[in-house]
Amino acid sequence: MSHIPVTDAAPDARAEGHHQAASRAAVRRTALAGMIGTTIEWYDFYIYGLAAALVFGTEFFPDFSPTAGTLAAFGTFAVGFIARPLGGVIFGHFGDRVGRKNALMLTLFLMGAATVVVGLLPGYQTIGLWAPVLLVTLRFLQGFAVGGEWGGAVTMVVESSPRDRRGFYGSLPQMGVPLGLVLSSTVFAVVSTLPDDDLLAWGWRIPFLLSVVLIGVGLFLRSRITETRTFARVKASGRARKMPAMEAFRHHWKAIALTVGMYVSAGVPFYIVSVFVLSYGSSHLDLSRGVLLTGMLIAAVAEGLAVPCFGALSDRRGRRPVFVGAAGFAAALAFPFFWLLATGQTGLTWLAMLLALAVAHAGMYAPTAAMYAELFPADVRYTGTSIGYQLGGVVAGFVPLVAGALVSAADGASWPIASIWAGAALAGLVCALIVREPRGRDLQPGQPLDHTESAQTP
Repeated sequence: MSHIPVTDAAPDARAEGHHQAASRAAVRRTALAGMIGTTIEWYDFYIYGLAAALVFGTEFFPDFSPTAGTLAAFGTFAVGFIARPLGGVIFGHFGDRVGRKNALMLTLFLMGAATVVVGLLPGYQTIGLWAPVLLVTLRFLQGFAVGGEWGGAVTMVVESSPRDRRGFYGSLPQMGVPLGLVLSSTVFAVVSTLPDDDLLAWGWRIPFLLSVVLIGVGLFLRSRITETRTFARVKASGRARKMPAMEAFRHHWKAIALTVGMYVSAGVPFYIVSVFVLSYGSSHLDLSRGVLLTGMLIAAVAEGLAVPCFGALSDRRGRRPVFVGAAGFAAALAFPFFWLLATGQTGLTWLAMLLALAVAHAGMYAPTAAMYAELFPADVRYTGTSIGYQLGGVVAGFVPLVAGALVSAADGASWPIASIWAGAALAGLVCALIVREPRGRDLQPGQPLDHTESAQTP
């Protein structure tokens, strides 16, 4: 009879092993779908920024002076950021009440549709004033869609991840930012080799129209993931809130305020480098468009590799130490970044972009997926993370417009925008020091949260 326990136990052990393997596969599938989905969404978002810096001033605002046309184009870029908090509230509402997956399918479709229509939009010479009006409308829809994307993607991935790997898996959707930048920069680098007349006539439309293929891939992958168990428990326990946004602002306003500050510290330098510098470098420093786009591509590839490393480091050392170290580095880099650009040397220009994106931005951005999700309870997690992130995006999104105006007023001097960069980084550093370390918190429904540091914090 001694063989009976072994015979009974073996199937149980095998079943447990199969369950664990299936669970790991589900986590990887969810993380991959989140990464690819955010890559596509940010590709769509960034090609607009590149086009605003290089093309839209001429195509949609031809009656303006070159400087005024560029500022007007950056203004349409900023419109997308105004729409992002609204998208965060609306999609967060449905994500916290109906489900994360359905909300994410809709954000991806809406973003893709708006992007494709931009690629088909006639210019000012064809339909006059309607061209910039429709451009602004489509940009608003882009911002509205991306406003619900990030919070849902990181919420699904972090809720699906093992407690000790949330930083790593949560950073995979964060890779969508540099990977989207890689795709957009690569496509624009290719079309920028066209003669200027061809680029302005039709070449700039190619990156927008390619979004059709990417959106199809993203929707297919997202259709294959399942809803998180955490949300299923929220629904089963009757904890789903009627108005998640009101709940988040009423009871978790401290967490929202702190996440806004942390986003600003990462977002302001990022949009200075990825959008404003393309215009500033070519118009004020005589750097070629090819050098700037290539530098952007190199830095974005390096950041794509660095983000999961910083995410994994936050699992070992904590979210706060990783973020604080990167924010301090970002503040110290603000003025040297522009000094390196001012040398006019290709290698130093690329080094400046590499340090800004692959070290400063990656170090701040990677741990925030897990950190934001861990700061909010399950019943308002999608909404809370989205609102904090997107309100910070409003501030960062206006930086290219403000930077263009300030640098023009300062006769091309870089010190005004370098000062904004340094100030933003220091503000985020302070917010991260205030936050109570969230690593390892229970993400299930009904868990009380303490957002700020106290004397008893180990």
